[in-house]
Amino acid sequence: MARIIVLEDDRDLNRSVCTFLTMKNHEAEGFLSASQALEAMEKRKYDVVITDVMMKEMDGFEFASSIRDSDTTIPIIFMTALDDISSKTKGYRLGIDDYMVKPVDLEELNLRIGALLKRSGLKDEKKLEIGSFTMDREEFSAYWMGEEIPLTKREFEILYTLLSSPKKTFTRSHLLDKLWDWDSSSSPRAIDVYMTKLRNKLEKCTSFEIVTVHGLGYKAVLK
Repeated sequence: MARIIVLEDDRDLNRSVCTFLTMKNHEAEGFLSASQALEAMEKRKYDVVITDVMMKEMDGFEFASSIRDSDTTIPIIFMTALDDISSKTKGYRLGIDDYMVKPVDLEELNLRIGALLKRSGLKDEKKLEIGSFTMDREEFSAYWMGEEIPLTKREFEILYTLLSSPKKTFTRSHLLDKLWDWDSSSSPRAIDVYMTKLRNKLEKCTSFEIVTVHGLGYKAVLK
């Protein structure tokens, strides 16, 4: 799983890209302005940056240049309607790693992300271990001290998301997005039902706990 920034000022496209990448087991965070994205990058580490170019506040060229001033290695992908050679040349000279012209095929985008992660030495982790608790994404299985804990696919996705970023608070809406086959009319409060089920199934596990952040959502806290 890679942590990915998606900077796109088209709100609908931003959400579509983030939802798709979440379906592909990445953690995608969408931002509508470059200043928001840069602020987020100061607070946590990301593995890939996907950005539009034509934006009002700060365009993609300025954004990429700002990133390269402090980070020369993080992969940057331009996702833009600009299809001229001068824009592509300018982007690559600034240090971007890939350039995709809209409309973008999201399956192809995911393939390019995978290639960049391999090139940068990162791997899409399939297993997660916290003390005596382990999760295997390929098998959708979870074990506590060698004993399997039966989880539904939805329970597994929610728990894997929480444990992949300990101490980070996830809103109910964000967690609901992980359940991409969910009925769109469902309330984010339905997540509370899943949290109750997870807590009951994990009551013997002492490696972490699921904490309610009142007014916001949930987070995993390691012990």
